[in-house]
Amino acid sequence: MLTKLRIKNFKAWKDTGDIRLAPLTVLFGSNSSGKSSLGHLLLALKQTAASADRRRALHTGDESSLIDVGTFIECLHGHDRKAQLEFTLDWSLRVARQVKNPFDLAQVYSGTHLRLASTLAASTTDQPVVRRVHYELHNADADADAHPLSATLTQSAEGKIQLQAQPYRLVHADGRKWPLEPPEKFYRISDRSIARYKNADFLADFALEIERNLAGLSYLGPLRDHPHRTYGWSGNTPEDVGAKGEYAIACILAAEAAGRKLNRGRGKRQQPFIKFIAEWLVEMGVIESFTVRPTAPGRKDYEVKVKTRGGLTEVALPDVGFGVSQVLPALVQAFYCPAESIVWMEQPEIHLHPQVQAELADAFISAVQSYEHGRPRKVQLIIETHSEHFLNRLQRRIAEEALRPEEVAIYFARPTEEGAELEELAVNEFGDITNWPDNFFGDEMGDIVARTEAASRLRARRDDL
Repeated sequence: MLTKLRIKNFKAWKDTGDIRLAPLTVLFGSNSSGKSSLGHLLLALKQTAASADRRRALHTGDESSLIDVGTFIECLHGHDRKAQLEFTLDWSLRVARQVKNPFDLAQVYSGTHLRLASTLAASTTDQPVVRRVHYELHNADADADAHPLSATLTQSAEGKIQLQAQPYRLVHADGRKWPLEPPEKFYRISDRSIARYKNADFLADFALEIERNLAGLSYLGPLRDHPHRTYGWSGNTPEDVGAKGEYAIACILAAEAAGRKLNRGRGKRQQPFIKFIAEWLVEMGVIESFTVRPTAPGRKDYEVKVKTRGGLTEVALPDVGFGVSQVLPALVQAFYCPAESIVWMEQPEIHLHPQVQAELADAFISAVQSYEHGRPRKVQLIIETHSEHFLNRLQRRIAEEALRPEEVAIYFARPTEEGAELEELAVNEFGDITNWPDNFFGDEMGDIVARTEAASRLRARRDDL
């Protein structure tokens, strides 16, 4: 799980400050407040890690990539070529990692969290160049006197490269001390640089951990695919539902074929994947039944049939309200993604009735608390939303003790003259938000005052007649 994030000089953000990320993290804010760009940077990091080009410090995107954030200069805050893009990511590890120094048995370090901090600058050709890569292995609950294991590679503007570790002592390999190579991508110490030392292999393990975590990041955008009358599936297993939810039905069929079963928490009833999703759709009040079946025996074409509330017969997905097809990818991705995945969603509530928006919050709470094969899935959801009803339901569930305050992090983004600002909302055990920002959902009180004044003027005119 990604536990902390900090970004400097990216798009609207001069400095986000430390962002605490919880299993369920929710971002609110006005349009163009900068909240989407937080996820866009993570997606750019994901596609960079997946790229075959190791010399490319940051893959900002193109027409065929997952995300396109523009040129590197366009990514920099204020398009300032002298600015440096900095980001720090803290991950909680699946299992504690231990590093032993074979040349000093007293040097043994272990940690449950891995931190990556990178600094990128523009080259003379305006391409991104890595100036610093910093790793730190530490424990989240370590006391102030604890010394985490850290390693830092720096590259000056003149090309001088240095690698240092603290308090770990790196030992040079025998023979000539060859110069170090530049880092690969934004996070990787090259194999040749590691080979310059007898005891630096742990740096390759750290890079693999970053790649594994970024590979587990998926994205669902705000504009979902239109429903179809038939969907093709030939037995493949999609990685996710796609940025537009275009693979949602294929994911359902793949999960069914794999025999996946989920439940909503420890000790609760397990259900096959399609029934699990269908039950949520029914509980949310958007349909009464949901099935996916082949158009004919032996065919690779499938049709989705639903029965709406009060409906007498099953109908195809395009023949019901648009909301069903729009919420389906969000539900599927939240439960289809592998355990310990991170899912970033933009406006999953789009086209949904206010009551359904509230029910969607319950589904996402279930997603971060669900079990599979008797083990917690530990999925992390980061949600961008404008829904007041979604927030109200989260507050209610905290008060009802169905959701612990530490399981959720809620932020409000606002634009300022100096750059975007992000404020965490303080939620107590009663579900109360103790630091409501001004105009959180617009100027509601201003509308009430204006309506009251207009009504008073109208009554006064009528009384004069």
